[in-house]
Amino acid sequence: MINLEKGARVKVELPRFTVGLGWDTNQTSTGFDFDLDASAFILGENKKILADEYFVFYNNLKSPDGSVEHTGDNLTGEGEGDDESLKIDLSKIDPRATEICFVVTIHQAADRHQNFGQVRNAFIRIYNSATGEEILRYDLDEDFSVETAVEFGRLYKRNGEWKFEAIGTGQKAGLAEYLEKYN
Repeated sequence: MINLEKGARVKVELPRFTVGLGWDTNQTSTGFDFDLDASAFILGENKKILADEYFVFYNNLKSPDGSVEHTGDNLTGEGEGDDESLKIDLSKIDPRATEICFVVTIHQAADRHQNFGQVRNAFIRIYNSATGEEILRYDLDEDFSVETAVEFGRLYKRNGEWKFEAIGTGQKAGLAEYLEKYN
């Protein structure tokens, strides 16, 4: 298993695997539970979503080519391990796709006065779906304060090979900022 630092890149050899994302939230006095959501943006050469259906999230659980499948929304984040997961099958991916970005957002963050400064132990990992063996992991150790959305990592294709990059970059405008960026 490879532990990654921010900005590190590593080749992904398996065609089929699962991307697990996890986090814990601080108990706060906002009066609301936290609902964090994982999303995947499947992009082409122009760094834009191939089509709206290639934005995979809790309301669109599977890409049209079947290469990315969200396993479902976890409304509480309770428990150990992955809070949300996406199954990846690169053998099915649309040939126009060159990148898959993995973003986690806080649902209704502004209304609930919540941000990633109240989130800890966040991570993204890739593991072999068949064996459960963890291949790589990136623990986000940044101290986010006002961000309501964070790009945890991305898969990208270079010279016919897929690689993973640990990103850990936040945005203040939540999911809307990523939708604008990638549309």
